[in-house]
Amino acid sequence: MSLDKILTQDAVIPALRVNGKKQALQELSERAAAVSKLPSREIFDAILQRERLGPTGVGDGIAIPHGKLARCERICGVFARLERPIDFEALDGLPVDLIFLLIAPESAGADHLKALAAIARALRRPGCAEQLRGARDAAAIYSLLTISPASNAA
Repeated sequence: MSLDKILTQDAVIPALRVNGKKQALQELSERAAAVSKLPSREIFDAILQRERLGPTGVGDGIAIPHGKLARCERICGVFARLERPIDFEALDGLPVDLIFLLIAPESAGADHLKALAAIARALRRPGCAEQLRGARDAAAIYSLLTISPASNAA
């Protein structure tokens, strides 16, 4: 699954200023609500419910919070680069500054897992995180996230 299927350029926040994990999830839920046309509170609650199972900070300053919602019609995502890293209870203990929030229909099953895998692969591409941290604006970040892995395998 390519990220351009789940992420739009208007779902990229190039410089999010937050003081902690909860505030970051609230801000990302609001942007996800604008993109998905779902209530931000429902998105936030679903994300928090998933976070209670275990933190979604995957290491190297990256977090991939995600949740499933009954009224969600399609898988969609929101990406934010934080102005200042925050504690996200990541597996490696390092603060997080790159967050890709994903919401999916309750019935998504394997597609939800494929989307999570695609996000993880993209963010783990050699040099990708550093490029995202150095990108100048939402358009540059979107381009980095949605580049096809095949296109740089020449």
